[in-house]
Amino acid sequence: MVSRTVRRAFLYGEDFATGRDYSHRKQWIVDRIDLLSKNFAVDICAYAVMSNHCHIVLHVDYTRSLSWSAEEVVLRWWQIFTPKWLKDDPEAENKDFHLKRLADDEEQVAIWRKRLADLSWFMRCLNEPIARMANKEDNCKGRFWEGRFKSQLLLDNAALLTCMAYVDLNPVRAQMADTPEESEYTSIAAQIEEKQGIEHKNKPATLVPFAKNYKERLHKKTEGSTLLCLPIEQDEYLKLVDWTGRKIKEGKRGAIPAHLAPILQRLEINEHEWVDGVEYFGRRFYHVIGLLRHMVTERIEQGKRWLKGQGAVKQLYQ
Repeated sequence: MVSRTVRRAFLYGEDFATGRDYSHRKQWIVDRIDLLSKNFAVDICAYAVMSNHCHIVLHVDYTRSLSWSAEEVVLRWWQIFTPKWLKDDPEAENKDFHLKRLADDEEQVAIWRKRLADLSWFMRCLNEPIARMANKEDNCKGRFWEGRFKSQLLLDNAALLTCMAYVDLNPVRAQMADTPEESEYTSIAAQIEEKQGIEHKNKPATLVPFAKNYKERLHKKTEGSTLLCLPIEQDEYLKLVDWTGRKIKEGKRGAIPAHLAPILQRLEINEHEWVDGVEYFGRRFYHVIGLLRHMVTERIEQGKRWLKGQGAVKQLYQ
């Protein structure tokens, strides 16, 4: 997912045209992602908040929302759209009464349940409050975001890993940081700080955990429920992204180190195309990304004769 500000102005970064620094707004976005991920049926895999746009890699799990009770749906909705009476008095005595009354409204609960597992509603609940807060701070009106967010469908683990690396390396490619750990307001910087036991410079959004070993799949069954985990160990991912970022920064490709190559081979990624695939991900791929066989399946399901980007997929994925 990508959202850009109007005219691509640095409305949550340092605006060199006006000399004003709006970097504090990046924390607004991270905090909002954190809140929404805890209440929507959504898992955050990666994010990067830049100066005029932000990237989010996420997974929507509609089936999870079906397991919520009516009361839980109402409570989750209240966390995002808090009624005025509840804002004024969080410990209101009539809270339980209103909760039961709304939970008994099956039609309304069904609407909220569907919205809490909807990508468009997630982005709406992310972008609208940020725009209102920024306009209030600037004492102005009008559009803050360029338009509707842009999204790409990731069909498999190979596409997921490539997209995550692309997002995590945004500051490196933009020459805002030399290494991933120096990148602020990114998921990978938060992961590195957490791993090193360093106090977070910025509160990280709730992130999907990495696999504990390479045999774990995207969905891991645990005690009868389905949990999401990334298809790679954390140490493997950090080393791979660090090496990739250095190669992008140097402008030299070089061979993938032997201890990193098997990671790509397991996910059916062409190691010789890996760095270019990550660096130019936004230009090479379009609405649907994945191994060719998965793209063919998706194309058939959509009733199309061709999906844009299949040529690039043939190069990057085995």
